[in-house]
Amino acid sequence: MKFVLGRDDLAAAAVSAIGEAGAAPERLDIKPVHKASRGFVNKAEADLCEVAIATVLQAVAHGKPVLLLPVTTLGRHQHQTLVTLGALSAADVAGHSVGVRSWSQTTGVWMRGFLSESYGLDLREADWTTYEGSHVDGAVDPSWVKRAPQGAKLPDDFLAGRLDFGIMGNGLPDDERIRTAVANAHQVAEQWSKDQGFVPVNHVVAVTEAAAAEHSTAILAAYDAMRAVLDAKAEPGPVPLHPVGFGALRGAFTKAAGYALEQDVIPRAVDYEELVERSCTALGVPPSRLGG
Repeated sequence: MKFVLGRDDLAAAAVSAIGEAGAAPERLDIKPVHKASRGFVNKAEADLCEVAIATVLQAVAHGKPVLLLPVTTLGRHQHQTLVTLGALSAADVAGHSVGVRSWSQTTGVWMRGFLSESYGLDLREADWTTYEGSHVDGAVDPSWVKRAPQGAKLPDDFLAGRLDFGIMGNGLPDDERIRTAVANAHQVAEQWSKDQGFVPVNHVVAVTEAAAAEHSTAILAAYDAMRAVLDAKAEPGPVPLHPVGFGALRGAFTKAAGYALEQDVIPRAVDYEELVERSCTALGVPPSRLGG
């Protein structure tokens, strides 16, 4: 049973659980972890894979045989990811240029959602540039979004001043000129999560339909083992950074799905109940078995 997980602690737990369940675990070494998404979604090159929320939503919307296993592998606040070099702020995005790695990148989906809700931004009033396509075959950027020339890189264009804003998470360059476009971004992010009751989750776990049919016992065992690790390392605070279970992930997925539809990231609405039903039917369990 092939799997991709970015966190070593979760991977170790999964290896043990899968092996004890009678399957042969094989961890694929793919870094950064998002590079595994395309092969997983389109070619089933792994049975279980860490993927972004937006990738799950796009995969389901485009009819890919991908199922949500409700484990958060990367939860973080996102308001700090909109950055600039000058005196502009988040309220100034309209009429300016913004770069994001991919239109379907989950960090971008969250940040654009914040800009629309909190700042009243009509996304079409900004000049958007993307640098990569989607992980999901068949998904395309909106007509009002342009693609950077081949070989161009978001950090380079941003630092050179060819972009007014950049949306960058882990790929943020180390440069003292960079400042967050949202004032007091971390405090704003924490308050947003308190108000919403959840964090803007980034990465979760997914499995293929074929794996669910062949390795359901091993997948459920891996879920239990990863849940135990995350429960043991739960961060203090009013809102968990790494929610586990269908109930705990409902808020984040529902909000992200709404943002994704508004932004033309997905071609149709994806209701959270659809994700729950697909996973439970394939694995042969009730929602309660996976924290529903």
